[in-house]
Amino acid sequence: MQTSEEPQKSPENSDCDSKVQKQKKLVEELKIQWKLLWSQRFEDKVRAEGVSTAEYVDLAVEQGTIIHATKDFKALNFKEILQNHLVENPERYIAPDVNIGGWKKFIKTDINTNKQPRYDYSSTINDKKAKKQSCQHSKKGGRGWLHTT
Repeated sequence: MQTSEEPQKSPENSDCDSKVQKQKKLVEELKIQWKLLWSQRFEDKVRAEGVSTAEYVDLAVEQGTIIHATKDFKALNFKEILQNHLVENPERYIAPDVNIGGWKKFIKTDINTNKQPRYDYSSTINDKKAKKQSCQHSKKGGRGWLHTT
């Protein structure tokens, strides 16, 4: 008779968990190499190209491969690299495009535009200045003390 409240882990669940952990580890290693690739590239300013300075076997990028150019170029795609390594559901490891959306777009569109109305202090200050100016007479036609006619 079982008295514990915890469900028993089946071998199938442990296999799935280990598979998920292996995928996460693989994706983290690929992300590290991806960041190194882009941070250590050589900028050829004459040809307006970015060239890899080292060989990245997991990313399938050799030394001297053009990784960024201004025209006639197929850019590297991290999603394709994940698909080549047979990672399941690679979209969850990649941040969405800025135009599609994400947390930053949500904050810009929903939170910042729907600000709570606050008390406007500038209107009270302007009222006080207008009241003060109506009571006082201007000196020498508003030109100051040094200007005499």
